[in-house]
Amino acid sequence: MDTPEIRRTLTDAGALEALAHPVRLDVLSFLMSRGPATASECARAVDDAPSNCSYHLRVLAKYGLVEHTASEDGRERPWRATITGLSLEFGGDDPDAAASATAMLEASLLLDYQLAREHVRRRDRIEGPWRDVDAHAQYGLQVTPDELRSIVERVDAIIRPYIAATRTEAPADAAAANISLVAFPRPTFEKGSK
Repeated sequence: MDTPEIRRTLTDAGALEALAHPVRLDVLSFLMSRGPATASECARAVDDAPSNCSYHLRVLAKYGLVEHTASEDGRERPWRATITGLSLEFGGDDPDAAASATAMLEASLLLDYQLAREHVRRRDRIEGPWRDVDAHAQYGLQVTPDELRSIVERVDAIIRPYIAATRTEAPADAAAANISLVAFPRPTFEKGSK
């Protein structure tokens, strides 16, 4: 049986600002997809120093996004994500929260594309069935706001059962993978405008 989803909508400017830091965002993503890990394991995963990761983990803990969990041997101090996903709140009356949400979204997009570029650079070293399952697809759509919202919701419904943080009975040959979805209206340009 899969673990229940714990999605949190972030509205607190401090939590959003904390996640606008690329290392914190990467560490949280790693913990959500892998499960509990020590600061040293997080550091190896995100290519950072253990002491720096430890600091970032404490900042994430301040906002309730991660917490310490019991270790098997009692000597290590692993951390675990307290959420399985998050959403951003851009509305509201708090301009600081809106600015922090924008900064966090920008950091998230940069991280997604950094991970994709790293994959492309090492793609020729991937062996076996994983080599040919990557994809990059870009579509120029002609849609209404409701249609675009519907597309995003349907894609989300397809992906959601495979989220690592909630999938406890994955097949033995399953491994961590990343799917990013970016949907937005393109700027419109009137004919003849410069």
